[in-house]
Amino acid sequence: MAIRAILFDIDGTLVDSNDLHVRAWEEAFATIGAHFDRATIHAQIGKGTDMLVPTLIPDADEGLQERLGEAHGKVFKGRLMGQVKPFPGAHDLLVRVHAAGQAVVLASSASAAEVDHYLDLLGVRNLVHATTSSDDVERTKPAPDIFAAALEKVAPLAPEEVLVVGDTPYDVEAAARCRIGTVALRSGKFPDAVLRAAGALALYNDAADLLANYDRSPLKG
Repeated sequence: MAIRAILFDIDGTLVDSNDLHVRAWEEAFATIGAHFDRATIHAQIGKGTDMLVPTLIPDADEGLQERLGEAHGKVFKGRLMGQVKPFPGAHDLLVRVHAAGQAVVLASSASAAEVDHYLDLLGVRNLVHATTSSDDVERTKPAPDIFAAALEKVAPLAPEEVLVVGDTPYDVEAAARCRIGTVALRSGKFPDAVLRAAGALALYNDAADLLANYDRSPLKG
Protein backbone atom coordinates (compact mmCIF):
# COMPACT_ATOMS: atom_id res chain seq x y z
CA MET A 1 0.00 0.00 0.00
CA ALA A 2 1.32 3.44 -0.91
CA ILE A 3 2.61 5.65 1.91
CA ARG A 4 0.54 8.82 1.81
CA ALA A 5 1.60 10.57 5.06
CA ILE A 6 4.77 10.77 7.13
CA LEU A 7 4.58 11.65 10.83
CA PHE A 8 7.85 13.20 11.95
CA ASP A 9 9.09 13.41 15.50
CA ILE A 10 11.08 16.62 16.01
CA ASP A 11 13.58 16.46 18.91
CA GLY A 12 16.51 14.27 17.96
CA THR A 13 14.96 13.59 14.55
CA LEU A 14 14.77 16.94 12.77
CA VAL A 15 16.61 19.13 15.29
CA ASP A 16 19.67 18.44 17.46
CA SER A 17 18.14 19.00 20.89
CA ASN A 18 18.33 15.78 22.88
CA ASP A 19 21.51 16.66 24.78
CA LEU A 20 20.07 20.08 25.63
CA HIS A 21 16.95 18.42 27.04
CA VAL A 22 19.20 16.23 29.16
CA ARG A 23 20.84 19.35 30.60
CA ALA A 24 17.48 20.96 31.27
CA TRP A 25 16.18 17.86 33.09
CA GLU A 26 19.42 17.63 35.05
CA GLU A 27 18.87 21.15 36.34
CA ALA A 28 15.18 20.53 36.97
CA PHE A 29 15.86 17.47 39.10
CA ALA A 30 18.57 19.35 40.99
CA THR A 31 15.89 21.77 42.25
CA ILE A 32 14.56 18.98 44.46
CA GLY A 33 17.96 17.52 45.29
CA ALA A 34 17.62 14.61 42.87
CA HIS A 35 20.63 13.72 40.75
CA PHE A 36 20.89 11.28 37.85
CA ASP A 37 23.77 10.75 35.48
CA ARG A 38 23.25 12.05 31.98
CA ALA A 39 23.05 8.59 30.43
CA THR A 40 20.13 7.74 32.71
CA ILE A 41 18.28 10.90 31.74
CA HIS A 42 19.10 10.50 28.06
CA ALA A 43 17.56 7.03 28.08
CA GLN A 44 14.23 8.71 28.89
CA ILE A 45 14.41 11.51 26.32
CA GLY A 46 11.52 11.28 23.89
CA LYS A 47 8.97 11.04 26.66
CA GLY A 48 6.98 13.99 27.95
CA THR A 49 7.01 15.05 31.60
CA ASP A 50 4.08 12.75 32.41
CA MET A 51 6.07 9.69 31.39
CA LEU A 52 9.67 10.73 32.09
CA VAL A 53 9.36 11.92 35.68
CA PRO A 54 7.51 8.86 37.08
CA THR A 55 10.10 6.57 35.47
CA LEU A 56 12.96 8.26 37.33
CA ILE A 57 11.03 9.26 40.46
CA PRO A 58 8.32 6.59 40.87
CA ASP A 59 6.78 8.17 43.96
CA ALA A 60 6.41 11.63 42.37
CA ASP A 61 2.84 12.84 42.73
CA GLU A 62 1.08 14.92 40.12
CA GLY A 63 2.07 18.18 41.76
CA LEU A 64 5.75 17.29 41.81
CA GLN A 65 5.59 16.13 38.20
CA GLU A 66 4.11 19.46 37.23
CA ARG A 67 6.75 21.44 39.15
CA LEU A 68 9.59 19.49 37.57
CA GLY A 69 8.06 19.90 34.13
CA GLU A 70 7.81 23.64 34.67
CA ALA A 71 11.42 23.76 35.89
CA HIS A 72 12.57 21.86 32.80
CA GLY A 73 10.58 24.16 30.55
CA LYS A 74 11.97 27.27 32.21
CA VAL A 75 15.55 26.12 31.67
CA PHE A 76 15.05 24.74 28.17
CA LYS A 77 12.93 27.52 26.72
CA GLY A 78 14.68 30.26 28.64
CA ARG A 79 18.32 29.37 28.02
CA LEU A 80 18.78 26.38 25.76
CA MET A 81 16.20 26.33 22.99
CA GLY A 82 18.00 29.13 21.17
CA GLN A 83 21.01 26.81 20.82
CA VAL A 84 19.04 24.13 18.97
CA LYS A 85 20.04 23.66 15.34
CA PRO A 86 18.30 21.69 12.59
CA PHE A 87 20.07 18.56 11.50
CA PRO A 88 21.65 18.78 8.05
CA GLY A 89 19.14 17.60 5.49
CA ALA A 90 16.10 17.95 7.77
CA HIS A 91 14.50 20.77 5.78
CA ASP A 92 15.27 19.08 2.48
CA LEU A 93 13.85 15.76 3.67
CA LEU A 94 10.52 17.43 4.37
CA VAL A 95 10.70 19.14 0.98
CA ARG A 96 11.25 15.74 -0.65
CA VAL A 97 8.34 14.14 1.18
CA HIS A 98 6.03 17.04 0.34
CA ALA A 99 7.09 16.97 -3.30
CA ALA A 100 6.21 13.27 -3.42
CA GLY A 101 2.64 14.20 -2.52
CA GLN A 102 2.88 12.76 0.98
CA ALA A 103 1.35 14.72 3.85
CA VAL A 104 3.98 16.03 6.29
CA VAL A 105 2.90 15.98 9.94
CA LEU A 106 5.06 17.02 12.90
CA ALA A 107 4.06 14.77 15.79
CA SER A 108 6.02 15.61 18.93
CA SER A 109 5.85 15.15 22.70
CA ALA A 110 7.19 18.71 23.00
CA SER A 111 4.95 21.61 23.93
CA ALA A 112 2.96 23.50 21.31
CA ALA A 113 5.23 26.52 21.81
CA GLU A 114 8.31 24.44 21.03
CA VAL A 115 6.69 22.90 17.95
CA ASP A 116 5.78 26.38 16.74
CA HIS A 117 9.38 27.53 17.24
CA TYR A 118 10.71 24.57 15.26
CA LEU A 119 8.37 25.23 12.35
CA ASP A 120 10.20 28.51 11.85
CA LEU A 121 13.64 27.13 12.69
CA LEU A 122 13.23 24.46 10.03
CA GLY A 123 11.52 26.83 7.61
CA VAL A 124 8.74 24.35 6.87
CA ARG A 125 5.46 26.11 7.63
CA ASN A 126 4.49 25.90 3.96
CA LEU A 127 5.25 22.16 3.86
CA VAL A 128 3.48 20.92 6.99
CA HIS A 129 -0.05 19.57 6.76
CA ALA A 130 -0.61 19.43 10.54
CA THR A 131 1.13 19.28 13.92
CA THR A 132 0.49 17.59 17.23
CA SER A 133 2.11 18.28 20.59
CA SER A 134 1.87 17.39 24.26
CA ASP A 135 -0.76 20.12 24.57
CA ASP A 136 -3.12 18.05 22.39
CA VAL A 137 -3.12 14.83 24.42
CA GLU A 138 -3.47 13.43 27.92
CA ARG A 139 -0.43 11.15 27.64
CA THR A 140 2.82 11.54 25.74
CA LYS A 141 5.02 8.89 24.12
CA PRO A 142 5.33 5.95 24.49
CA ALA A 143 1.55 6.13 24.91
CA PRO A 144 -0.09 6.18 21.47
CA ASP A 145 -1.99 9.46 21.94
CA ILE A 146 0.36 11.71 19.92
CA PHE A 147 0.22 9.51 16.84
CA ALA A 148 -3.47 8.74 17.30
CA ALA A 149 -4.13 12.49 17.20
CA ALA A 150 -1.92 12.80 14.12
CA LEU A 151 -3.85 10.00 12.40
CA GLU A 152 -7.06 11.93 12.94
CA LYS A 153 -5.49 14.88 11.13
CA VAL A 154 -4.73 12.78 8.04
CA ALA A 155 -8.07 10.95 8.03
CA PRO A 156 -9.34 8.95 6.25
CA LEU A 157 -5.90 7.39 5.75
CA ALA A 158 -5.39 3.93 7.24
CA PRO A 159 -2.38 3.23 9.48
CA GLU A 160 -0.89 1.15 6.66
CA GLU A 161 -0.73 4.31 4.54
CA VAL A 162 1.29 6.18 7.18
CA LEU A 163 4.84 5.93 8.50
CA VAL A 164 6.60 7.55 11.45
CA VAL A 165 10.15 8.89 11.37
CA GLY A 166 11.61 9.13 14.87
CA ASP A 167 14.77 8.67 16.90
CA THR A 168 13.74 7.01 20.15
CA PRO A 169 12.28 3.63 21.10
CA TYR A 170 9.31 5.57 22.47
CA ASP A 171 8.48 6.83 18.97
CA VAL A 172 8.59 3.25 17.70
CA GLU A 173 6.47 1.89 20.56
CA ALA A 174 3.87 4.68 20.37
CA ALA A 175 3.53 4.26 16.61
CA ALA A 176 3.19 0.48 16.90
CA ARG A 177 0.26 0.93 19.27
CA CYS A 178 -1.44 2.78 16.41
CA ARG A 179 -0.40 0.02 13.97
CA ILE A 180 2.04 2.41 12.24
CA GLY A 181 5.57 1.39 11.30
CA THR A 182 8.59 3.52 12.19
CA VAL A 183 11.81 4.39 10.41
CA ALA A 184 14.35 5.24 13.12
CA LEU A 185 17.27 7.67 12.93
CA ARG A 186 20.46 7.29 14.95
CA SER A 187 20.72 11.08 15.39
CA GLY A 188 19.00 10.82 18.78
CA LYS A 189 21.92 8.70 20.04
CA PHE A 190 19.93 5.62 20.99
CA PRO A 191 21.68 2.28 20.37
CA ASP A 192 20.70 0.31 17.28
CA ALA A 193 19.81 -2.66 19.46
CA VAL A 194 17.32 -0.59 21.46
CA LEU A 195 15.66 0.80 18.32
CA ARG A 196 15.50 -2.61 16.68
CA ALA A 197 14.11 -4.23 19.83
CA ALA A 198 11.35 -1.63 19.88
CA GLY A 199 10.42 -2.69 16.34
CA ALA A 200 11.96 -0.13 13.98
CA LEU A 201 11.45 -1.08 10.33
CA ALA A 202 14.79 0.40 9.23
CA LEU A 203 17.63 2.50 10.62
CA TYR A 204 19.38 5.49 9.04
CA ASN A 205 22.11 7.68 10.47
CA ASP A 206 20.17 10.94 10.28
CA ALA A 207 17.80 13.02 8.16
CA ALA A 208 20.43 13.53 5.46
CA ASP A 209 21.05 9.78 5.21
CA LEU A 210 17.33 9.07 4.94
CA LEU A 211 16.97 11.77 2.28
CA ALA A 212 19.85 10.31 0.26
CA ASN A 213 18.20 6.89 0.41
CA TYR A 214 14.57 8.01 0.11
CA ASP A 215 13.88 6.06 -3.07
CA ARG A 216 15.11 2.82 -1.43
CA SER A 217 13.55 3.46 1.95
CA PRO A 218 10.18 2.43 3.43
CA LEU A 219 9.06 6.05 2.91
CA LYS A 220 8.89 5.44 -0.82
CA GLY A 221 6.18 2.86 -0.22
